Amino acid sequence: MSAPGAPSAPVAPARSTAARSAVAPTRLSVRDALAEAVAGMLRRPGRAVLTALGTVLGVGSFVAVLGLTATISSQIDGRFNVLTATEVSIEDVAAQQNEFSGPGFPADAEQRLRAVSGIEHAGVLWTVRLDSRTTVGSLPSGAGDPTTGAAVVAASPGAVAALVPTLQQGRLYDDFAERGHERVVVIGSGLAARLGITTLATRPALYIGQEPFTVAGIVADLERRPEHLMSVLVPRATAEQLWGPPAPGAANMLIATELGAARQVAGLAPLALRPDHPEYLKAVPPPDPRMLRSGVTADLSALFLLLAGICLVIGAVGIANTTLVAVLERTGEIGLRRALGARGRHVSAQFLTESAALGALGGLVGTSLGELTVVAVSLARDWTPVIHPVTVAAAPLTGLVTGLLAGLYPAWRAARVEPAEALRR
Repeated sequence: MSAPGAPSAPVAPARSTAARSAVAPTRLSVRDALAEAVAGMLRRPGRAVLTALGTVLGVGSFVAVLGLTATISSQIDGRFNVLTATEVSIEDVAAQQNEFSGPGFPADAEQRLRAVSGIEHAGVLWTVRLDSRTTVGSLPSGAGDPTTGAAVVAASPGAVAALVPTLQQGRLYDDFAERGHERVVVIGSGLAARLGITTLATRPALYIGQEPFTVAGIVADLERRPEHLMSVLVPRATAEQLWGPPAPGAANMLIATELGAARQVAGLAPLALRPDHPEYLKAVPPPDPRMLRSGVTADLSALFLLLAGICLVIGAVGIANTTLVAVLERTGEIGLRRALGARGRHVSAQFLTESAALGALGGLVGTSLGELTVVAVSLARDWTPVIHPVTVAAAPLTGLVTGLLAGLYPAWRAARVEPAEALRR
């Protein structure tokens, strides 16, 4: 307590409520953060473009991979439905059931299958067993003509039609040639070139051993079993007359069905061919298309998504490196901001926004390039491009997330910059 008359000690004036309310905490709005991020990228546009290039490649690869995988899968589905899903093969297993049974296929196999609905073409075929001295060429065996190494395949007219041939010249042999045991053949364009046959106008002949055959037609392609393009197709009856019936289990039947009828035909064909012993024939229906599609899609996705992931990692490292360099270059600016009242979280948010903007920009450009790649490849291959909307929506977000993750460490470094030490530099 002070003495009377003594001067009283000075008392600090109390801070008013208005003065306390005037000192508001600093804040960084979303608009300001975006403006700072854009300004940071425009300060050095060349560096920003090169930084975003890794994300562009990664996201573009991601979109292109998923789009091309979906497009190829749809093409596989279409080809599978048109060819494989309409193909039924029947094997001769009579010798396995009864060694004295004889051939499993009857002589009138094609006629018997005409009663089964859903069949477009059907026929028996097998590879003829020739003597080791028998050659296939434009001259008889032993006349000095080099061998072609071509196999001789006995095929009924229905089997030839089931192979879905693309005729280049001439014609295919028919039921008349089958019934008359005509000595005609159909060969592939590659074999014709090896034999020097360029036109059928001169009725060229082909020799199997000492037997001459007239070349009735040349096929450019076989959609089913293309390995027979290098074979000589001979009418079934003619082959049996010259070289005898097929060995037990060597013959098989090829059936082309209507779409959706393959499994029904596979169940009915053995009974229609051998009502007395249907167990002598084994029908092989087409495999499940879903398993084929899932297998191919999984293989393609696993391979190419790995490459896309590597590109994204490279892009993230590039963004992280550039952002960290920017933090080191702008230490004075960061110190000034901190001295003016900016907090560490504000500085961290500024650099995170800048790296996220770079990632998002790279994601948008990469998405566009990926879509253009899918469309260009589809146009070149005459495909229908398929891109899922989820892929298009997720790709830019992938770039944004990549930029955010890449900017975490540089932003943390920027937030730890001390104002006084930064301003002394």
